[in-house]
Amino acid sequence: MQTNPEKPSQKPLNAYAKYSSLGIQMAVIIGVGSYGGYKLDKYFQNKTPVFTIILSLASIALAMYVVLKDLIKPNK
Repeated sequence: MQTNPEKPSQKPLNAYAKYSSLGIQMAVIIGVGSYGGYKLDKYFQNKTPVFTIILSLASIALAMYVVLKDLIKPNK
């Protein structure tokens, strides 16, 4: 009498590590983009933070792309 219980596709610890690393990646991408925009605004002495706004929004879009790419990718 053999029973073959179905194995979960990922262990809970592996899933936790995967999703926490995605959060860290998002934070780093958005932080670097915002900081780069801030530095460009200081360099060009803009009165309105144009580069900060543009690069912040672009980095949010890039972070969402990276997260969605990793979530949609089939598990190996």
